[in-house]
Amino acid sequence: MKALKIIGLALTGILSLGTYAQELDANLQIRPRYEYRNGFKSPMSNGEDATSFVSQRSRLNLNFKQEKLKVKLTLQNIRSWGDVATTTTADKNGVAVFEAWAQYEFSPNWSARFGRQVISYDNQRIFGEIDWLQQGQSHDAALFSFHKEKHQLDLGFAMNANAENLVAPKTPYTTNYKSMQYAWYHTQFGKISSSFLLLNTGYEFEKSVGNLEVDYKQTFGTYLVFKDKKWDSNLGLYGQTGKSTDKNVSAWYAGANVGYALTDAFKATLGYEFLSGKDQNDSSLAIKSFSPIFGTNHAFNGFMDYFYVGNHQNSVGLQDAYLKLNYASKKWQFSLTPHIFNAPNTVLDASNQKKESYLGTELDFTLGYAVQKDIQVSAGYSQMFASETLERLKNVTNAANTNNWAWVMVSINPKIFSLK
Repeated sequence: MKALKIIGLALTGILSLGTYAQELDANLQIRPRYEYRNGFKSPMSNGEDATSFVSQRSRLNLNFKQEKLKVKLTLQNIRSWGDVATTTTADKNGVAVFEAWAQYEFSPNWSARFGRQVISYDNQRIFGEIDWLQQGQSHDAALFSFHKEKHQLDLGFAMNANAENLVAPKTPYTTNYKSMQYAWYHTQFGKISSSFLLLNTGYEFEKSVGNLEVDYKQTFGTYLVFKDKKWDSNLGLYGQTGKSTDKNVSAWYAGANVGYALTDAFKATLGYEFLSGKDQNDSSLAIKSFSPIFGTNHAFNGFMDYFYVGNHQNSVGLQDAYLKLNYASKKWQFSLTPHIFNAPNTVLDASNQKKESYLGTELDFTLGYAVQKDIQVSAGYSQMFASETLERLKNVTNAANTNNWAWVMVSINPKIFSLK
């Protein structure tokens, strides 16, 4: 009798699928990546040895749609090959939730989304998914969106805690920010698209023993894009103000790119970025170094991640002049990008004498090949020619002559099923 009841309930559920227009699809991503690191993120010292490893992302994406409702669930496991024994009974990292959100459309122009979600805008300089990281980046947030024709306004809110506490904790939360509010507006005028961002982030810190406070930092600015037949260009301008750990913040950023398609297959782009910093002999307490906050920083300032990828915060800033050369032919893609780095602010040596501003030159080469629709193979090689000034910033003595990095990645993204 119990088995009959279960079968009956299952049949009822299946038959009810026809009551509403529904869609369900599922896809997998298996993404192993080999890396050889010999001076990645920081110059090597003589006597240190290079390292290599294979990391892997395994994701299951489920997408559901029913009239005005959309739901997404993404589960993932991130591992390094060999981080658990071959006979292990438990995985080291387990399965984590990368995305878990529900979105409801109140009208054709208004929607609301709640839950763990990716927040990514424009060129991802301030908000990005950081897809290069195997774990990516997502936020627990509420998003309200207005979209009509060529206009879109997003209002986002987040509030973080380390647990369901009964009383206020006496030590700072482990999450990277306490609260966040932002407004992002995007519009299109002919060949020009423009975005405006106002972001307020609150970070908790211990002002004195047992006394926790939240300081709020504001990031605001615009991102403009122009596209024509062969020309395309963009300009980003952002400022930062407010307070951080009881210090005043005053910083700014400017970045621009101008690209031209010489042929259907070959494109050249000239770019420049300026991130403000602070002189090492500046005794003021103010924070003058710009922080990209939640940006996909691996995509900027060289693939070897010497700047702003978990490093170079509250430092002397950065000037990055670069040239991107891209070539695409059928299933192949090639890219070569030289970067020239300079410090816009004073760097001092061990005897407090001013050093030259030149930090170094990095060469990034990447290639990609589409094996088939859902299989991509990509690889890259980068080399950093670091100056003594950069070695000083990275606190490296007796630096090695060669600093390079190489990688090969396979991304397999099959769709398991799709039901309508």
